[in-house]
Amino acid sequence: MKQIVVLSGPIAVGKTAFSDELMRRYPCEKVSTRNYILRVKQVSDERKALQQAGAELDMETNGSWVADAVSVGMSDTSKSFLLVDSARIAGQVRALRDRFGADNVHHFHLTAPHDVLERRYRERAGVGDQVATYTEAKADVIEAEVDKLAAIADVVVQTEKSDVPSCVTFATAGRISVAATPPSYVDLFVGGQWGSEGKGNICALLAPEYDVLVRVGGPNAGHKVKMPEYTYRQLPSGTGSNPKAEICIAAGSTISLEILLKEIDDHGWLKKGGLLIDPQAMIIEERDREIEEKLLDGISSTKQGVGSAAARKILGRDGELEWGPPVRLARDVDALHSYIGNVSQRIEQALASGKKVMLEGTQGTELSIHHGSYPYVTSRETSAAGCLSDAGIPFTKLRRVIVVTRTYPIRVGGKSGPMGVEISFEDIAQRSGLPIEQIGTTELGSVSGKSRRMAEFDWERMRRSVYWNGATDIALTFVDYLGAENVAAVDFDDLNLEAKTFIVDLERICGVPVSLISKGFGRDGLIDKRNWND
Repeated sequence: MKQIVVLSGPIAVGKTAFSDELMRRYPCEKVSTRNYILRVKQVSDERKALQQAGAELDMETNGSWVADAVSVGMSDTSKSFLLVDSARIAGQVRALRDRFGADNVHHFHLTAPHDVLERRYRERAGVGDQVATYTEAKADVIEAEVDKLAAIADVVVQTEKSDVPSCVTFATAGRISVAATPPSYVDLFVGGQWGSEGKGNICALLAPEYDVLVRVGGPNAGHKVKMPEYTYRQLPSGTGSNPKAEICIAAGSTISLEILLKEIDDHGWLKKGGLLIDPQAMIIEERDREIEEKLLDGISSTKQGVGSAAARKILGRDGELEWGPPVRLARDVDALHSYIGNVSQRIEQALASGKKVMLEGTQGTELSIHHGSYPYVTSRETSAAGCLSDAGIPFTKLRRVIVVTRTYPIRVGGKSGPMGVEISFEDIAQRSGLPIEQIGTTELGSVSGKSRRMAEFDWERMRRSVYWNGATDIALTFVDYLGAENVAAVDFDDLNLEAKTFIVDLERICGVPVSLISKGFGRDGLIDKRNWND
């Protein structure tokens, strides 16, 4: 049985704003009492005529005509909730409870002091065919019985004491619930080493399984994908492979306007809806890049201005900065206005309606500003905890944390910090049988353009990364580096002995399954061993 929400309250109390917020939160559709009146009474489509016809129906049916209109609405929609946004007499509410059951009908009465209602009414003067004064409006026969409905309401909401979202929360919490929906959850994909683990490619391949794709971080990391081919720096890596998904850039992100607007242009459907950018995401200015060019050459930073922008967001809270431009957030950029919205709140709503969320981290765990090999680190917390914080998602909503790791970790070329026992491209080519030219082409930084440094796999670091991130699964990439013959493997049994042994050891040491195995770029390069039915 669908649930029915009934609103009542005097004129100017805020029923329209309340119903709009309610419909935004729940799979809800308004019942068109107007259409019902037009069909039954055959009157003109004008306010006065409709009001009079509605009053006549109330007299003729003692309000049960509204239940008839709801019955029609039930057959016309798949939504879980039907909303009657303006009950006028007690008979309308009683008829709904009698017809559909008291447990399925939720009556919220909105109220406010007379002076507040009169002020609100004056503020909206001139809208539609409003009568001259509030006193005259209250004297209308349609309004005469409304205040009495408070006595039979499930809850009375004092709209002068809170804003609209707070009023809706007060009314609905513990009283209405979404009808049986598919299980909702968040799956988080995070780099387990120093970045460039192939996380973007994994996310792009799995993106069609999700309803909402969320990205945190900034443009200092490039995520290469194949289906279709693209290198993402601001948008989630699955944007192109799942055009139907909601795309979100979270509050903890830093934005290069030039890069973001180009990515939006390249994915033109986002201009028609489906992209949400949190108003508090930080904008990178050209001065930020200049500052990093001057200060960060000694640690092989990609110098995209992310760290400088983050510092300004912290230090610029009280106005002007001596060393940099004023803080500019996404909400301050005219070109982004049509995309602005609270991402954390939208994710909460998506989960409440049974949607599945992919949260994509950026860079790698070992680059954490707090726990990495300082000063050879990035400007943010790159672990699962940092990603959740940046996106405004509680850990209780996680289903899976997938740590993506390479068979041979890399760091950006130059003085980029310690990484264990380093090896050369020649070593990898000799061991794997892959052409050294292929390795050299692959191992170029997508943002820095520098040839990468490579190292032997560090079992202790990976064990620690899995522990630190609270990982439930590992996605192992670059398995072709363990033998060129692995490129042709279709499933685990087709892998060579070295790869199989590596995976068995990785699961033994880390205590979680290797659920995804990448031995090439694109769908054909992925061996899927997941069992994620929980």
